[in-house]
Amino acid sequence: MSSTDYNSDTLNDMTPEPAGARRVVVLISGSGSNLQALIDAQQHDHLGGEVVAVISNEPDAFGLKRAHEAGIEAVVLPHREYDSRDAYDGALIKVIERHEPDLIVLAGFMRILTPRFVQRFLGKMLNIHPSLLPAYQGLNTHARALTDGVSHHGCSVHFVTEELDGGPVVLQAELSVASDDTVETLKEKVHAREHLIYPIAVRWFLEGRLQYTAEGATMDGHPLPPQGMRLSHEDAAEELDEDVEAN
Repeated sequence: MSSTDYNSDTLNDMTPEPAGARRVVVLISGSGSNLQALIDAQQHDHLGGEVVAVISNEPDAFGLKRAHEAGIEAVVLPHREYDSRDAYDGALIKVIERHEPDLIVLAGFMRILTPRFVQRFLGKMLNIHPSLLPAYQGLNTHARALTDGVSHHGCSVHFVTEELDGGPVVLQAELSVASDDTVETLKEKVHAREHLIYPIAVRWFLEGRLQYTAEGATMDGHPLPPQGMRLSHEDAAEELDEDVEAN
């Protein structure tokens, strides 16, 4: 797949659709499996809104194909064509604003955002991270969890702030780490939980139930605890039809 299959860098001919459903823009860099979870939820009327555009900094990201096949506008904005991170984020802001989103969802967008970008969309941007935050911010979360011998691992949906992986946590899904787990098995189990909880958090936001405040995240007007709401290993396994005993 090449970037010529999709709209290229930029700002041409991207007129917003008429107002209606709450609008979501998704940022990706790769496969887009969490994007697919959002698309699936939307197709079953479980998202609470509509993904109106998918933007990738990588021209060959498979997630662009997922968007195209779902009839969603797929936009390539290659970061290598810009002289600085700030210049790129400035262009990205313009592309995003053309779609007038209510929410921006980071789904494997592998770039550190500038303060300018974060402040522009503060309170309307969610990310998902493969750990039970605040544990294991950054990369290589599964390997680090195994090295530390933790008994529980998982994933977290959080609001994006200037602190990397440090914004208020909204929702987590937990898993029990088995004695024979590897980086690959943990990755697979965590991915399944990501696909379970990300559409839920997005729906809560689009319904107005989930909000960002200066003091942290709130749900139905009530402050959330530092770890947000947490789905236990047993509850997540039941939702995913996993064998609880095997974990």
